Amino acid sequence: MISVGIIGGTGYTGKKLIQYCNVHPFISEYKVYAGKSAGENLYDYFPELIGYIENSTVQSIDSVSYEHDLYFVAVPHGESLKYIPSLISNGKYVIDLGGDFRLDFEELYIQWYKFTHTSSYLLKSKIYGLADHPDTKYEEHKLVANPGCYPTATLLSLLPLVTNYSDKISTVSCIAYSGTSGAGKKPKTELMMSEMDGNVKAYNINEHKHEPEILQHLYKNGFDSPLTFTTHLLPVSKGIYLTASVHLKETIEQGELLDMYKQTYENSNFVRIRNSAPELNWVVDTNFCDINVSVKGKSLIITTAIDNLIKGASGQAIQNMNKLLGWEETTGVLQKELKHVSVY
Repeated sequence: MISVGIIGGTGYTGKKLIQYCNVHPFISEYKVYAGKSAGENLYDYFPELIGYIENSTVQSIDSVSYEHDLYFVAVPHGESLKYIPSLISNGKYVIDLGGDFRLDFEELYIQWYKFTHTSSYLLKSKIYGLADHPDTKYEEHKLVANPGCYPTATLLSLLPLVTNYSDKISTVSCIAYSGTSGAGKKPKTELMMSEMDGNVKAYNINEHKHEPEILQHLYKNGFDSPLTFTTHLLPVSKGIYLTASVHLKETIEQGELLDMYKQTYENSNFVRIRNSAPELNWVVDTNFCDINVSVKGKSLIITTAIDNLIKGASGQAIQNMNKLLGWEETTGVLQKELKHVSVY
């Protein structure tokens, strides 16, 4: 049994982490730490969870101590640098849901995130926690960089192809769509319902922070072709939908591709290879990643759907915790119901 600290626990991903920690059989206790909401009761902050979790007071993020065995860090980019180095130096396990440790090189971080990295020495010792990919190894690691939501969908879609057929790829174009919760809980005019209802728009064209994260891991697996990555907002709260169009130098048989994807993820509990293009409704509120591959001549279309807050954040973080500590990866993740407690 372990004790868990959730730093930044009152955002969207923090709420999901609370729900998962509440039902996890190997977590004896958890505490939530936050900034502006410090001192409030969880019941006041998350009234929808009354009767499902025990009430407790949100602790000040400035009072984070070393009393827990493992820490989830779910704060804005740049903020985790204030906490993670000291947690690691004190021997704690850390899973960072932000972007501060996802890139391998300080120069890339400065270029894309516009912050100075104050603990770049940790970039080489962290593990990039793409939990469902068979090459992800956890032995002797303390720090896990939890992948971003877009990279999770994109890398799970492309890595099997790139690993096995990089020499046959001419170009790749990724068009991805996200629900508005991907932008976090802070109010923003452009994310208001009156702005997004019935609307779709591209954003951060050629400058999305997840692009170097995606390319970094494609390059490691032999990719050397042009790639475009364009993100859009959907008028929904949750979900990521990706369409990757791959132009091939020579044909690959549909059956060959399908067998290759199934073999890659044969030991994954959360990647489902679909016979038709997936729908958001199939994956929202789950930790599944649904993938379909369809080839016609030299054109390959890969469609993928995940929940951005779960598979793209908190659910994968719990998977990473389970793997980091040697537990069955589905522990506490596939349980759909919340643990119910009496309210007095």
